Amino acid sequence: MKLLFADQFPEQARNALADAGHEITFSPSLTADDLPGAIADNQVLIVRSTKVTAEAIAAGSLLSMVVRAGAGTNTIDKQAAADAGVYVCNVPGQNAIAVAELAMGLLIAVDRRIADNVADLRAGSWNKKMYSEADGLFGKTVGIIGIGSIGLAFAERAKAFGMTPYAVRKDGRSQDTENRIRAAGVRLVDTQDDLLERCDVISLHVPANTDTTGMVNADFLAKMKPNAILLNTSRGEVIDEAALLSALDNGLRAGLDVYCDEPGSSTGDFACTVGQHPNVVGTHHIGASTEQSQAAVAAGVSEILENYAFGRVLNCVNMEKATPATASLIIRHFDRVGVLAQVFDVLRRSEINVETMENEIFAGSNAAVATIDVAGALGEDVLQALRSIDEVIHASSWKRS
Repeated sequence: MKLLFADQFPEQARNALADAGHEITFSPSLTADDLPGAIADNQVLIVRSTKVTAEAIAAGSLLSMVVRAGAGTNTIDKQAAADAGVYVCNVPGQNAIAVAELAMGLLIAVDRRIADNVADLRAGSWNKKMYSEADGLFGKTVGIIGIGSIGLAFAERAKAFGMTPYAVRKDGRSQDTENRIRAAGVRLVDTQDDLLERCDVISLHVPANTDTTGMVNADFLAKMKPNAILLNTSRGEVIDEAALLSALDNGLRAGLDVYCDEPGSSTGDFACTVGQHPNVVGTHHIGASTEQSQAAVAAGVSEILENYAFGRVLNCVNMEKATPATASLIIRHFDRVGVLAQVFDVLRRSEINVETMENEIFAGSNAAVATIDVAGALGEDVLQALRSIDEVIHASSWKRS
């Protein structure tokens, strides 16, 4: 396959992909504006922070997959990709420890004013008296909003500092997540308001979507404890920055790694009022940027690409979770050329649309079974037409609820 890397990616991993027969184009300095003119006939695009617009997707004549070398996919126009039949895949969980480490670093830096310490020392100023004033973290409460892999990793590290982590009780969590919540000593409360009113620190670990965009607004911030600390290592869009600025002016402290309207490439000018506020310790969206994390992410990307070369798609985030299928067809048939083409012809003539399909071969490669999810009126006449095909052993169906 022809692969375009539009961001930094470990050389060793690139070389391994090249050795496997893939054609590599490595252009880590590409910006969102450059991308449409650079995609050309590449089949797969791999990005980290570079934004992938609808224009870029439309420009890829052979583009069939975009891989985000990380978890969040909010910088990719997933709907435009879906409309063009382009897979969007990610590598979830591999950078959890790195992001959790940075969140803890930001918390310590806010509490001990480390950035201001360093700036004054480098400027030749000594002020031990002022910088000796700090609360300390031991015994503090920390509310974690978003208790996925990163939130759990942060909870485990906060617990090691003698803090008590809290999260909101929620139905439907996996047993593994519930086990890790208990092991990390996370205490559960009923509502987000309970969390905000109780905790000395609030740490955000949520994806950017319609439910979370702007969730940290004036009302949210007003419910936080006086002198509380807000941490955000998730996505800038989850915070209403105008409301945050007002809260910062009134004494809130924050540690931020992400911001609204970040540059679309890894370098560039960025005038950020929130990031420049004296009550903020800010970093440059580097949460996942450790050698350990990038090696793990690179291995995950390579696994996606290796599987895709054999027709398997891993970690796709822009497929329909539920199809409009009204029934499932089970076609047991001899494994012969053209059998399924005849099946599809019957369905076409009956104006029945195929939504999803899987075909599996029995041992010995003489027979196979196709499971076809369809939308349309699937009557007995259609089943009889399918059964009349010479190479079909049997055709049956069941209605989907």
